[in-house]
Amino acid sequence: MKVGIAGYGAYVPIYRIEGSEVARIWGSGDEEPIKEKSVPGLDEDSLTMAYEAARGALEMAGVERSEVGAVLVGSESPPYAVKPSATVIAEALGLTPRVVAIDMEFACKAGTTAMILAAGLIAGGAIKHGLAIGTDNAQARPGDELEYTAGAGAAAYLLSGDSDRFLAVIEQAYSY
Repeated sequence: MKVGIAGYGAYVPIYRIEGSEVARIWGSGDEEPIKEKSVPGLDEDSLTMAYEAARGALEMAGVERSEVGAVLVGSESPPYAVKPSATVIAEALGLTPRVVAIDMEFACKAGTTAMILAAGLIAGGAIKHGLAIGTDNAQARPGDELEYTAGAGAAAYLLSGDSDRFLAVIEQAYSY
C-alpha cells in the first residue's frame, strides 16, 4: 500500500534571542554563528508546540479525527518525565481513545523516526491515518554550541493510505 502526506503543520514561537546576546552573556567573542533563534514563551514547551503543529496538519488533511489511528511524537525535550506527550496531544486534539500513542527520543532524528513508524503502521494495514510529530525546545549546557544553533519549534505530518488525499507520496525512507 502506498503511503503519503495528507497534511502538514508547523509551529515556531514568536520570541527570538539574538546570537550576539548569547555571545555577550557567555563572553565568547564578537562572532556568532546565527543572527537569532526562536525561543518559547513562558507558557510554551515542546508539548504545546507539538499540539499547534498537529492541529494544523489535521486541518489541512481534513480527515475525521476518529480515523486517526496513531500519534507518534519525537522529541528530546519532553516537558514531563513520566507522562507521555503523545497521549496528552491525542487527548487535546479529541482523537479516539483507541489511538496508538508513542513517544520517541533520539536527538535530531526522533521526528523522522515517527514518520517512518507511522508509514509502516499504515502500509501494514494497522491504521488508516497517523500523525507524526517532531518537536523540541533546545536544551544545552551554558556556553554550549547548541545555544547558538538550536531553537524551538515543531512540525507535524498527517500520513495516510488514502491516495485521494496525498499531497506527496512517501517512496522510501532511511534513518541512521
